[in-house]
Amino acid sequence: MRLLRYTIRLCAAMSLLAVVACAPSTAEPVAFPAAKVDLPVVQGERTRTAVFAGGCFWGIEAVFEHLKGVKDASSGYAGGTRETANYELVSSGRTGHAESVRVVYDPTEITYGTLLRIFFSIAHDPTELNRQGPDVGPQYRSVIFANDANEQRVAQAYVEQLDATQIFRRPIVTEIVTAQPFYRAEDYHQDYAARNPNQPYIVFHDAPKVEHLKRQYPDLYRGT
Repeated sequence: MRLLRYTIRLCAAMSLLAVVACAPSTAEPVAFPAAKVDLPVVQGERTRTAVFAGGCFWGIEAVFEHLKGVKDASSGYAGGTRETANYELVSSGRTGHAESVRVVYDPTEITYGTLLRIFFSIAHDPTELNRQGPDVGPQYRSVIFANDANEQRVAQAYVEQLDATQIFRRPIVTEIVTAQPFYRAEDYHQDYAARNPNQPYIVFHDAPKVEHLKRQYPDLYRGT
């Protein structure tokens, strides 16, 4: 079953050769605004976590791993139970989980608002409902798992800011929900794009996201 799903993913990805992976429904270059509302920097605090979901976690993880100020990004599952937090079950689309990425970052180097900016402009297309590109199902939905009311306020404010600019031609469908337990995915999913750079799905769907990050935000981009 896993091989079949990968084969379907690869075939679908190869059919998107002419499409910019993760491209929002606007043409490049797009000047995504910096967040007007952001979390304050707390003196002495050097580590925070944020959890995002927006399609296959391989590409989301790869984007955040290339951001200055991000200390770690790991693939996993959020939205369901511990018992169903495995790839085979999550892939059924019936567990409540979304393929997610937990981002550990230094708030003195990169802000939550900047992570949101990258999430919406580079990591995925927030106007696609229950899918991203070739991947279809609720496990690929767009979600921000807010750790507290302040994160929820900042995330909601940024969505409203993007809506006001009409930067997307279609409505943003990203859910903003209270954080739920994050369950780390199987080891073979971690750093998948970095370890499999020639895999067709990565080449055609995820590597362009990292290149887009490098071009659009050179001041934020961190090479390997």
